[in-house]
Amino acid sequence: MELWEPPTSPPPAEGPLVDTFGRVADDLRISVTDRCNFRCTYCMPAEGLAWLPKEEILTFEELTRLLRVFVERLGIASLKVTGGEPTVRADLPTLVRMFRGVSPGVDISMTTNGVLLDRLAEPLAEAGLDRVTVSLDSLL
Repeated sequence: MELWEPPTSPPPAEGPLVDTFGRVADDLRISVTDRCNFRCTYCMPAEGLAWLPKEEILTFEELTRLLRVFVERLGIASLKVTGGEPTVRADLPTLVRMFRGVSPGVDISMTTNGVLLDRLAEPLAEAGLDRVTVSLDSLL
């Protein structure tokens, strides 16, 4: 039985991201933190996790530069801000504002458990967040 192996050609330096089936990928997920304010059993083992040291987490400037490369060179049109739990990242509205500055037309959304939205929803909307997906892990 032969196993399928993906082609070994390098990713494009410019132009759309196209997979081996001809599908164009124009959406990007950027995880802004590995931390979370929940301990869901499906992603947090009982023994816990070793968090990344702060100096290994990408800065706002590095994350924005990464997004700029994907938007300008590879045609990304939609960004989903994720984590861990993205709302635990300090100054998240500032980062969203920086992301919005990359391209006003990029759709920016976020996935969250919603716990901190009571204080962050308005600042995030003002910063340019288009929409939010709230997972209902808090109900489990």
